[in-house]
Amino acid sequence: MRKTVFAGIMALGGFLTAQAQCNTVSTITENFDTWKEISKCWTAQQGKAMLYSTDKKIVFYSMTNPGENMFLVTPKIKAGTYTLTLDSSDNGGKTTLELFSIGNTSDTKSYTSITKPSEITGDRKVITVTLKKDAYLGLKVLLSGIHQAVYVDNFSLKPKK
Repeated sequence: MRKTVFAGIMALGGFLTAQAQCNTVSTITENFDTWKEISKCWTAQQGKAMLYSTDKKIVFYSMTNPGENMFLVTPKIKAGTYTLTLDSSDNGGKTTLELFSIGNTSDTKSYTSITKPSEITGDRKVITVTLKKDAYLGLKVLLSGIHQAVYVDNFSLKPKK
């Protein structure tokens, strides 16, 4: 009995420790250069496709599942107005990027679109983001063809002055 209680306390302590490391932030600067996998404070939602870190960038890859809803979700961000800059490119075909405010990463009903889908053209994107309350920011990439990929790099979110 003591071992069971101790194991439960240790498991809960480990969970609390893991969550405590992912604090709500007001700025993010990430070039993904040191990532070997998706950071534990970020979330990858890939469905039947692939979303992974490689070659110092994030890759959204459709495999044989075009049209899959794929999200890269940031750590929780404090309410406010921000300037988001990021580099995005693709390997051809029609691809789009849309931003979402996310209240709860495990509840899709809390996903609210904050930008219209925009075509990925290889140019640096600069977007003003307003969060009315603390929330996660989700980057939704839509790939229209099989074996299609989108690459995201140099993600920067800074309070707008």
